[in-house]
Amino acid sequence: MPTPADHLALARAADDTAVLHRLAQCPYPFVWQALAANPATAPDTLLELSTAGDSGWNDNRLLCLLAVHPRADRAVLRAVRDAVAVKLAEGERPYAAALALAERPELAAEEVRQLTGLRGASARLRGRIERSLAGRVRA
Repeated sequence: MPTPADHLALARAADDTAVLHRLAQCPYPFVWQALAANPATAPDTLLELSTAGDSGWNDNRLLCLLAVHPRADRAVLRAVRDAVAVKLAEGERPYAAALALAERPELAAEEVRQLTGLRGASARLRGRIERSLAGRVRA
């Protein structure tokens, strides 16, 4: 029987998308994070991970990893944005994920800007999102 360490090692090293997708069913947030950091993880698995939940810290880290993943497509990024919006509305601080989303050209500026109006969005986060979005136009 595989141990949690076995699942973690496989999530970090595997490049078979079917294997990686099966690992998304594990109940361990460190495995989810390893999957979100593995560049071979397919968009459908990333989308599934966007709804995973464990604790504030683990969830925020997972959302950030998903937001910067090289294979995250528009559907994944929108799901991450929606999860970040829920967390911000609850008073959580998924700031790193919000800032990573602001860097992604797959999302329209207004889609990201909507995050700045939520209860948990600090003045500093709002300013950094606006600067990031403004930098997109110049690039």
